[in-house]
Amino acid sequence: MAALISPSPAKPAGTPPAPPCTFVIFGASGDLTGRLLTPALYHLMREGLLDPGFEILGVDRVENNDEGFRKTLGQALHTIGIEGAIDEAAWGRLAAGIHYLTGDFADPGTFQRLAEHLDQRGKATGKSNAVFYLAVAPRFFAPIATALSAAGLLDESDVGFRRLVVEKPFGTDLASARDLNARLLAVASERQIYRIDHYLGKETVQNIMAFRFGNGIFEPIWDRDHIEHVQITAAETVGVERRGRFYDATGALRDMVPNHLFQLLAMTAMEAPNSFDADAVRTEKAKVVEAVRDLTPEEAAKVVVRGQYGAGTVLGKPRAAYRQEPDVAPDSRTETYVAMKLAIDNWRWSGVPFYLRTGKSLAVRRTEIAIQFKRAPAVLFRDAVNAPTPNLLVIRIQPDEGISLRFAAKVPGREMRLGQVEMDFRYAEHFKAEPQTGYETLIYDCLTGDPTLFQRADNIESGWSEVQTIQTLWAGLTDPPDIYPAGSDGPACADELLARDGYQWLPLT
Repeated sequence: MAALISPSPAKPAGTPPAPPCTFVIFGASGDLTGRLLTPALYHLMREGLLDPGFEILGVDRVENNDEGFRKTLGQALHTIGIEGAIDEAAWGRLAAGIHYLTGDFADPGTFQRLAEHLDQRGKATGKSNAVFYLAVAPRFFAPIATALSAAGLLDESDVGFRRLVVEKPFGTDLASARDLNARLLAVASERQIYRIDHYLGKETVQNIMAFRFGNGIFEPIWDRDHIEHVQITAAETVGVERRGRFYDATGALRDMVPNHLFQLLAMTAMEAPNSFDADAVRTEKAKVVEAVRDLTPEEAAKVVVRGQYGAGTVLGKPRAAYRQEPDVAPDSRTETYVAMKLAIDNWRWSGVPFYLRTGKSLAVRRTEIAIQFKRAPAVLFRDAVNAPTPNLLVIRIQPDEGISLRFAAKVPGREMRLGQVEMDFRYAEHFKAEPQTGYETLIYDCLTGDPTLFQRADNIESGWSEVQTIQTLWAGLTDPPDIYPAGSDGPACADELLARDGYQWLPLT
């Protein structure tokens, strides 16, 4: 489990603690609460970024009480794989504010009891700020929001702030995303809704803006005149595990592309915002996704490929084929891998191909952005042993967060011979970063009212709009996806996609 904790530096010294708040977790008995939310909240408490009056209130239909819920979260924290000893004093401060409410999400009485709890807290503290975190199946997002509104729990008139955090998947296509946005915005304002994407909590993703706009040597060459192509990779070693029923109805395209991969695409290709204000940043990101060239069905058939893992070996262990996984149809046509070539129709990126790929049961777990610059003219080195190769900049998102730059240098000796040199920066080594989950920044920003790293309604809908043609095309196909061995780099059709343009994927192994 240690691999789930990625290095991320704490908030800088002097960062004020978030205001007192009740952090209400719907679906508190689920895996997300113990595996990610509890460690993230513990880290924030240890760093002094939570008010002493911070409270966690778990809500679920599973029978439990304060003591039992507190014990469950404590056990999760001690077994999740956090490096080093647990700071028992910090855990004690967090545990003192842990409570539990048993209730069904479809029962209005659950929300009435929740309202009574927050009302009592407001009388005791003067304010009853609340964040409602929907760690539940997507079918509950809108009903819970509607029930919160009906109970007056989203009303901010006198009680303090009320915010709604929605996990992914946010819709299954453009129509469902629009419908969910409409239902949420009917009961809450856009500034109250925090659509969370945990990729944006990773320090390296946020550092893309600092790297580009804070260094005078990179931003001037970050364009079509200097960059040959861009590769964005999100590779996973895990299969579908216990999520077969969900995944077989979803697939890699819906699960990863409109959200995770498009967010990385937007951060890479966005123009400089006029400030780091939330709306300024999100507007520039939205412009990138809106500028992605719409695909016709004929184009989609040529520049988007899909695969499905077969039996193989992943990290030295045998892996059954996708169709043999629990709760997966034996004749499933669901893709576990997708790769595509996209074009961004704006002045900066005209003519630069962007290649995206994501898949399960691959050789390694890796998320990265690779920027390949145009090759230097070889005329000066026409008599050299080795011609120059393109410079390559790789931004590693996970698990080994950092940045590397490949460039040419002369190999020692009497003849002009070029070799490849790599400069490598690693977050964990340079900043002595403590292990964290990636949710710390997102939770803190939600508590303090900073929506910069969260998606707006238009961001969500633009992402789904771009993949709508692909979804429609694939829905009409009868042929299965290309099979690739588990533990490989993916299907051959993905290699062919780049080979047609004279490129190749960065190897995963």
